Amino acid sequence: MDIEINLLKKEILQCSKCHLAASRNHVIFGEGNTNAQIFIIGEAPGRDEDLQGRPFVGKSGQLLDKILDACGFTRNEHVFISNIVKCRPPDNRIPTPQEAATCMPWLLKQIDLINPKILILLGATALKYMAGADRKITRERGNWLSLQNRLAMPVYHPAALLRDPSLKRDTWEDFKKIVFKYRDLVNPEHYSAHV
Repeated sequence: MDIEINLLKKEILQCSKCHLAASRNHVIFGEGNTNAQIFIIGEAPGRDEDLQGRPFVGKSGQLLDKILDACGFTRNEHVFISNIVKCRPPDNRIPTPQEAATCMPWLLKQIDLINPKILILLGATALKYMAGADRKITRERGNWLSLQNRLAMPVYHPAALLRDPSLKRDTWEDFKKIVFKYRDLVNPEHYSAHV
């Protein structure tokens, strides 16, 4: 399976199917355990990610790592992290429907190969492109959805928590549900000091 992942990575890193390829520094394939049971889906790389070639390394990523740590999850062992689009949109704007449509087959192939039990949809853009344009993060967050024959939990994007810290309490409740589900589906002995 790692051979297939590496072949896919090679393809994605050479992608020039849309105009975002012209302005990027790096294609952000994603990172984490390629056998992870949790697959985290963000919106798009930002400035820090584009410069470093890694997903979620800026302020949002640092907050995400703190949340994962509180859940007893690590990038290396429990999760794989990727985005709806693999290249940074100019000025960190939301990906257009055309950009998302071009890139989504890559993401769906990643999900297929990694074969997680749980998807975490970070924010409105991930929810919209994974579950449908009519979905609203304020309405759907904290509720399990069935997507790609897997359980998916929409949660607020860490960037939203940085803008509005009052969302942190709801987000923590949502991540506690993810820990409980992980124990139910993957490892009943999974340890978190906080859940």
